[in-house]
Amino acid sequence: CCGARHAHAGDLETARSLARRNIAAFGHSGAEFIAVNAAGCGAIMKEYGHLLKDDAEWHERAASMSARVRDVSELLAAAGPREGGPLPIRVTYDAPCHLEHAQRVTQAPFSVLAAIPGLELVPLHDSDQCCGSAGIYNLIEPETSDAVLAPKLANIRATGAPWVATGNPGCLMQIGAGLIRAEIPARAIHPVDLLDASYAAFGQ
Repeated sequence: CCGARHAHAGDLETARSLARRNIAAFGHSGAEFIAVNAAGCGAIMKEYGHLLKDDAEWHERAASMSARVRDVSELLAAAGPREGGPLPIRVTYDAPCHLEHAQRVTQAPFSVLAAIPGLELVPLHDSDQCCGSAGIYNLIEPETSDAVLAPKLANIRATGAPWVATGNPGCLMQIGAGLIRAEIPARAIHPVDLLDASYAAFGQ
């Protein structure tokens, strides 16, 4: 575990302990970059240097690791994702808070989706607004979380898109469950899963 859930819950000591374990593990890899496909995990991993700022033994290693962390969409966008096979579907994109607001990654997911021929991207009103998942907020404040989710679901319904792309597990579960409860005929999916489906279509 990256420690994000523990940090959200205020258990910073456990979060720091998990951070040290990850720093040690990834330190042995020799990798230039550390790819993360969960926005919440990537956000805290990029903050390990800050999380361990008062730990003289680990701070430098933490900062070094944080500098190597990238959301998977960042790496794909930087490489220029190769075009896949046609995927003639309508998709709307919801920006995870931990990707757009915490990591300041805004355009890379669109580069991933743009590599899919035939995909029609439908704009989502207030796509940068929280879906109500917010780490563990939907678990400890479910009523307020549902109230935050409600306008998001209304905006998704208005797009008419059968697919909602978003790059964080919490958002995928929150939006996915909301779509089912609201009987909206749409499914939440990670942008990289769509790219993978496009590559599979290319190989057919």
